[in-house]
Amino acid sequence: HACVMAAMADHTMGAVAQTQAPEGLWVLTAEFKISLLRGARGSALECEAWVVKAGRQLSFTEAEVYVVTADGQRSLVVKVGGTMALTRAETSAPAVS
Repeated sequence: HACVMAAMADHTMGAVAQTQAPEGLWVLTAEFKISLLRGARGSALECEAWVVKAGRQLSFTEAEVYVVTADGQRSLVVKVGGTMALTRAETSAPAVS
């Protein structure tokens, strides 16, 4: 299940970094570090992410994944730090052969 939470955090960090990327640039994950803090036993997962430092070529992001129990209690289960690379968006799709 750690892969599910890692993918959730990676996607959320990429999305929040994209909101601060200049026009014509796409965000790609360059690296991330995940800390698994405790087992995630509950009825749902929630992820929050934010940009710590937006740069011209790299942006640093963080995310937290929480497990939510049936009674609505939230517990932090994963903490992630990620570096996002800003790359030029392709204007046309390459030919597939």
